[in-house]
Amino acid sequence: MKSLTLFWKELANELAGWCSTSTALDYNKLESRVEHEGMEFLTITLPTFAKGLERALERGKMVPQDTPGFAWRSGLPLFLRGFLERVFDPGSGRLLDEPCIDSIFAIRQLSMVFAKILVPCSDARNEEAMRKFIQCELEVRSADKNMSEEDVSAFRRLSTLVFGQCLSDVDKIIYDREVNLVDEDHWVFAGKVLPKHGPGSTAERLLGNRKFEQREWTDRLESIFPFSEYAIPNWRYMYLQDRVDFREPGRERPVRVVPVPKTLKTPRIIAIEPTCMQYMQQAVLAVLIRRIEQDDILSRLLGFTYQEPNRLMACEGSLSGDLATLDLSEASDRVSNQHVRLLLRNFRSLFEAVDATRSRKADVPGHGVIRLAKFASMGSALCFPFEAMTFLVIILVGIERELNRQMTHKDIMSLLGRVRVYGDDIIIPVEYVRCVISALEDFGLQVNRDKSFWTGKFRESCGGDFYDGVWVTPVRIRREFPSGRKQSRELISVVSLRNQLYSAGLWSTAAWLDDQIRPLLGGIFPIVESDSAALGRHSLLPPKGNGTVSDHHVLATRAWMPVPKLPSSPLGNEGALLKCLLSLEQSNGSEPAADSEHLVFAGRSDAVYIKLGWTPLQFGGAATY
Repeated sequence: MKSLTLFWKELANELAGWCSTSTALDYNKLESRVEHEGMEFLTITLPTFAKGLERALERGKMVPQDTPGFAWRSGLPLFLRGFLERVFDPGSGRLLDEPCIDSIFAIRQLSMVFAKILVPCSDARNEEAMRKFIQCELEVRSADKNMSEEDVSAFRRLSTLVFGQCLSDVDKIIYDREVNLVDEDHWVFAGKVLPKHGPGSTAERLLGNRKFEQREWTDRLESIFPFSEYAIPNWRYMYLQDRVDFREPGRERPVRVVPVPKTLKTPRIIAIEPTCMQYMQQAVLAVLIRRIEQDDILSRLLGFTYQEPNRLMACEGSLSGDLATLDLSEASDRVSNQHVRLLLRNFRSLFEAVDATRSRKADVPGHGVIRLAKFASMGSALCFPFEAMTFLVIILVGIERELNRQMTHKDIMSLLGRVRVYGDDIIIPVEYVRCVISALEDFGLQVNRDKSFWTGKFRESCGGDFYDGVWVTPVRIRREFPSGRKQSRELISVVSLRNQLYSAGLWSTAAWLDDQIRPLLGGIFPIVESDSAALGRHSLLPPKGNGTVSDHHVLATRAWMPVPKLPSSPLGNEGALLKCLLSLEQSNGSEPAADSEHLVFAGRSDAVYIKLGWTPLQFGGAATY
């Protein structure tokens, strides 16, 4: 804890230098409150100060309700007042005509630096999160019943207008079980509908290569994706079906709902899918995403891979004021299965495939097994694309209400570059904010107004925060600081933190961290290139080589290298053949770029260690022989 407060002191001093103020009293206050409130002050209370700042920037004035738990004097809080007085009038609390953007960044950086540190939540907070999961499920059921016929009709029509051709193509692919569509004016993609396993755990707790020996399949899957076509190498291995437990709907394995660390205030709730479900979800996902991303129109309205377009639009919105950024609460858990059914109602094969790969029940700790009204929680491979598609259609329903007429293809084209959805990060024109929020709420979704912005000059989307076109995104600590070399994950994290601070221009704080890191690495902490995997310092100065890589005669420097330790997961016989054949097909017949030991080690790394090695200097560097 002491190392974190000392780090904050160094960071505060540097930012105070930027803004010609002092943070001595601020550090004393922070130290006192940490002594009495512990880690919760850094990770829960302090970030609320930044949220208060954002609301004040949106409103144009700071009020006491913005910073609960912090003392005030006249028009502003006492904490971080030196920075606040460069942003707001100290008497009235009103936003200055030309606020200091460096001070805005400083307040956010000092308030949010600990906000996302990975510390497990208390049992009480986990239990409360599970209670909210159940409450959300009840609200989804209620929202389904309250959808008006008018809204349902508009949703159907607009989903066809926007996604009709795309979903028709995907529907044909699912029906044919392979892709062979070539159209110069449309899209190009050839291959098969291929499933795959992810690296994480499953509801049965299968890990790594054990998933290729799965012995459960559902009757619903069998009717659309037969086990004999997707889970065995070829027809010669039909005898494997005799070992499979084909489960009828009443016996299907539920998803396993678990909390994972997000912030100390609240965990993230995910649902771990059964092996067979996740396996076939990936098959549908690959076809759907590729089709959308190769569509000239949809790829500009939806994002699944690249967040940069959203960030650029958020930056533009902060400058012009024309674009709003909206954020949704419990976004994935509030997308109803009924929403997705409306989206896919005209595409029978695709609908059947999506429905067959959707888990209908969840095992919620403390609440038992429940039937789900939501489409899927985070953990389903299809959650992310279908929530984004649903949000886009509802946004268009809201815009159509404002236009007071039915939208046309020309209207959709006019929204390109002005509307974009990436998960629950939404960007829309400011003139449609009220009607879009109303539509989202009418369909049972919740807009997080504390993280949504449409007045003022602050915008945030996809991890990019901007004020008047200037990047004001804080650097955040992800793990507690290490105390020894054996804490490999913490060491890797603190080196990453150091380099992010350096890139943000916080060179003095980065140098302070250098002094903390170097002894832990035995004094070996060289300058490395920015794309190097080695534990080293990024710098404007060139790296210095002190050796060569013998095989290539390339100048290199000696540094500690992270080495993930993959869990042992030996796979042989039919499972090994299936994995190799799938890898070959997924590489379109070319040699798959698989690890030579992928049949021995597989899954998410259960540990990381570091070892001394040589990192080549690809772009030159100075020799120091």
